[in-house]
Amino acid sequence: MNPMIAGTAFVLALLCAAAMGLAIQRGTTCTVAAVEEWRTSRRTTRLAAMVEASLWVCAGVMLARQLGHAGAWPAGYAVSRWTGIGAALLGLGAVLNQACVFGTVARLGSGQWVYAATPLGFYLGCVSVGAVFSPPRPLPVDSPLAGAPPWWPGLLMAGLLGLVLWRAWRARAAQRIALSGAWSPHTATTVIGLSFAGLLLLAGAWTYTDVLQDLARGMAASLLARAALGLAVLVGAIVGGWSSGTLRPGRFRASALLRCAAGGLLMGWGGALIPGGNDGLVLLGMPMLLPYAWVAFGTMVAVIAAALQVLAPR
Repeated sequence: MNPMIAGTAFVLALLCAAAMGLAIQRGTTCTVAAVEEWRTSRRTTRLAAMVEASLWVCAGVMLARQLGHAGAWPAGYAVSRWTGIGAALLGLGAVLNQACVFGTVARLGSGQWVYAATPLGFYLGCVSVGAVFSPPRPLPVDSPLAGAPPWWPGLLMAGLLGLVLWRAWRARAAQRIALSGAWSPHTATTVIGLSFAGLLLLAGAWTYTDVLQDLARGMAASLLARAALGLAVLVGAIVGGWSSGTLRPGRFRASALLRCAAGGLLMGWGGALIPGGNDGLVLLGMPMLLPYAWVAFGTMVAVIAAALQVLAPR
C-alpha cells in the first residue's frame, strides 16, 4: 500500500475513533444504564439504540463490500458453555464496575478518573483467565452474511435512513448534533455505528478491549497503532465532556479504585471466555449476525437485570 494512502487512512481512522468516543460520552452509552432504564421504567430506548448501532455497522460494512472494499470479515466463534459463563462474568463485572466497557469510556470522559482502574483490571483478567478457567480454544465460524444477496445492504441502509427521517418528522425538525448538551441515545449510537463502520473499513476489526486482550496474549503486531486508536477514543470522550460542561474531575477513593479494578477483572475474564467485550459484541459480532454475540449479549443483559434487581433498595 502507498505510504501516503496508509497514513491518510490512519488519520481518518483516528478521527473516526475520536468521534466514537465523543458520541459514547455525549450519549452516556452504557449497557448497565440501558438495563436500569428498562428495569425502572420498562423503557427500552437505550437497549434499542445499541442494537441500532449494530445495524448501522452491518449496513455500512456490507454496502462497502458491495462497492468493492475487500476487507476481511470479523472473526466469529461457535456458541459453547463458555459463551454463557463469559457473558455472566461480563455482566457481573459491569454491575460491580457500575458501567460496561462503553460506560467506562463515558465516565472517563466526564472526569471520573477512578475508572482508569477498569482497563487495568480487564487486562489482568485477560492475563489470568487461562490459569483460573483453562478454557479450550474457541472454534471459529463464518458470518452468515458472507452469502447474503447483493440487494440486502442497500435495503437495510434505506430502512435505517427512513427511521432517521421518521424521527425527524415526529420531532417536526431534524435533531441537531450540538456543541453542548447531552445527545439522545439514538443520536449517539447512530454516530457510534457510522464511526465504527468507517473505522472497521479503514483499520480493520478493532475494539479497545481487543487491544487489552492482544497485549495480554503478547500479540505485539500493530499494537502501537491499535493503542493509538484506543487513545483517540479516550480523547474524543474527554473532548465530549469538556465541550458539554460535564468534565468535572472527581476525587480518588481507594474503595472506588478497588471496585473498578475488580469489575474490570471480571469483565476481562468474561471477555476472554466469550471471547469479546460488549463493545466487540455490539459493534462486531452482532452486526455480522454471529449467534455467539447475540447469545452473549442477551445473557449479559439478563445477568445485569437480575443483579440490579437483587441490589435494588427495598
